[in-house]
Amino acid sequence: MTSKSVRTKSEDRSLAKVYLAKARDNYEAMLSAFTQKNYNAVGTLAVQAVISSADAVCVSEKGLRSISQNHGDVCDLVLQTKLSDAKDRCNALKRVIAKKNVIQYEGRSVLAKEAEDLVKWTERFFLWVEQNVAAS
Repeated sequence: MTSKSVRTKSEDRSLAKVYLAKARDNYEAMLSAFTQKNYNAVGTLAVQAVISSADAVCVSEKGLRSISQNHGDVCDLVLQTKLSDAKDRCNALKRVIAKKNVIQYEGRSVLAKEAEDLVKWTERFFLWVEQNVAAS
């Protein structure tokens, strides 16, 4: 079985730390927004945190990041890293990305339970990425 082709851009591996810093900023802001019960901000920041996290781990491991219009494609690129637990962690990534349209484009607010789930999934993915990028 061949891997799905994902539109990518080559990046210097040293930039992984920059993408990780962006991910950390969004992750920490998401946690603060959750504490303040600002659930719409939680949603937006969760999406940004996982996308920057995915960029960080892909740049660190492959020297590439996704430039696909479909944010779901980044999951395929993360899976290509062959890191331990990549498949399990991609489940959390996919869950957050799947909520992107609801969060940003539907005519309703993010619910408290949705925000709680987004925090949980984002944390699982971000902390895994942080551990792997810091180790490289």
